Parts: sequence; structure tokens; C-alpha cells
Amino acid sequence: MGAAAELAQFSRHGGRIAAARAAFPGAPEPWLDLSTGVNPRPYPARGASRAARTRLPDPEALQALEAAAAAYFGASPERVAATPGSEAAIRFLPHLLGARRVALSPDTYGGHAESWRAAGAEVVADSDPQAADAWVVVNPNNPDGATTARETLLASAQTRWTIVDEAFGEVAPDLSVAPQAGGRLVVLRSFGKFFGLPGLRLGFVVAEPSLIAGLRGRLGEWPLSADAIAAGLQAYADVARAARTRDRLARLARRLDRVLAGGGLAAAGGTDLFRLVTADDAHGVFRRLAAAGILCRPFPDPRRLRFGLPGRAADLRRLAAALSGDRR
Repeated sequence: MGAAAELAQFSRHGGRIAAARAAFPGAPEPWLDLSTGVNPRPYPARGASRAARTRLPDPEALQALEAAAAAYFGASPERVAATPGSEAAIRFLPHLLGARRVALSPDTYGGHAESWRAAGAEVVADSDPQAADAWVVVNPNNPDGATTARETLLASAQTRWTIVDEAFGEVAPDLSVAPQAGGRLVVLRSFGKFFGLPGLRLGFVVAEPSLIAGLRGRLGEWPLSADAIAAGLQAYADVARAARTRDRLARLARRLDRVLAGGGLAAAGGTDLFRLVTADDAHGVFRRLAAAGILCRPFPDPRRLRFGLPGRAADLRRLAAALSGDRR
């Protein structure tokens, strides 16, 4: 595999540890995965009961989860639908909304553009969202953490579909427009990133009830596993722990900042779940870290890297040593 192809497989998505092992077979184990913006200290959710796992999920359990999530988001339950990850919603929405010209930033999560193009829509840069009949905004943005004011989003929804992906919104709750979702305003929420449980595949759409009904029709009777429902019910009821988690993530992000700066990497943005940095030879830094068993996220731009949060002091020390060239 050539160098460009090697990097391409890691620049599209984070979390590809098996691919990293194959590409860097001499790297020490265990791998330290800093390629995703996921809370490194997951919520201690109890799994579903044995009985729940041996039957199809009850509709009432799904409704209870959607009601709990709605209360957490500040939205009405009839405007909330649970999905098997927010990625599923990203793929379904273009077919439900039917917009033909969609504005979005070229410097954002690539799954949005992919899904709209697959649905036959024209995707244009969002420098002039007024020229499109839908506007997709990731808020805060991935990978640079840029934010869009609530007032701007609410004004846009008066005249066009406005889809706001709040995948990283848990660490910036004041930005959320989920309580106002409805009409032409659609909000996506992710469970796995903030609660540190992405493998459960749980997300939500907050929107007009008629749109929610159409989405449920596409998802079918049993969109979630019993374990996803159980974890969501526990986590969304634990509001005090969520507040403590925000504080802890902010502290972890500041510690990461110091290590990255000490390694000569300049801050270029981010949220309290990830940091974007620049370096003259970011791809070279990526390879050096991978050789040390540390996976971060490269981009086609050879000056950019994204780092998730190390969860332990030992992980921070390992990253600092690898950045300095010391692999002891």
C-alpha cells in the first residue's frame, strides 16, 4: 500500500485500530486510540437484563427512552426519534427532506455531503446558504470546533431546511437548538461520543412530528438493541453526572493542550472532546505516533491532525514521550 493510500484509510474516519495494526505491525501493544472524539471514561451503564436480551424490545421501552432523551434535550417527546446512531439519521434524512441544493461547509464531517450526493442533491459550499434549499451545520464543527450562533440557525429555519448536527453539542449545551426543533429545523444528537459508548450505536433526531413519523417508518419496529435502550435510559436520567462529566472533559482537554504544545503542535481549534492541531509535517507526526502504537486522526491537508482525549495520566505520558521521540 502506498503512503497516500495508507493515510487515506485513516483520514476518512477514526477508530480503525485493526487497520492500524496491519499498517504498523511493529507498533507496541496495546494501541492508544486518540483518533476519535469520544469520552475516554465511559458512562458506567448496566447492560439490559437477560430477559430483555432474549426478546424483541418492547415499543414501550423505546418510547420511554425517547421521552427521557426529550427531557434531557429540552424538547417534546413527540418530536424525538431514536436511531441506531446519528450516522443512520444522516443517511436517511436526505431522502425524507427532498432538498435538491444543499449548502454545507467543505471543512466538516464528510458523511453529510456523501449522503446528500447519494440522494441526488447538489452540494454547494455554505458561504451563501441563502442560495440553497437546505443548510447543514455541524455545531460545534468537526474537526475545528467552530460554532454557529443559535440566532443564525433559527433565522435560517424560517426559510429553508436547516439541519443542525449537534454530535459534539453535549460539551457546549448553550449552543443547542434542540428545544426549538420543528418546522424546517432538524437537530441530530449523538449518545456515544459524550457518554463514551459509541459501540452501542445510539442517536436521535429532533424534528417536526410528521418528519419523525416518516423516519420511524423507515427505521422499522425495532431500531435499537435492548442494551442501547437500557444505557440511554440510565444516562439521560443522570443529569448530575452529566454536569460533572463536562467539567472533567474540560480538565482532560486542558491537560492534552499542554502535552501537544510541549510536542511542538500548534492549537488550531477543537472542543472538549477533541483538539485540532497544525504542524509542518503532520503526516510525518501521524506515522511517528502510529509506530509508537498511538493512533490519531490525519487529514488530506498535510498540516492537520486531530487528537481525542487521553483518559489516564499514563496515556498522557505515553503521548508526550512519543511526540518527543522517546519510545521507552
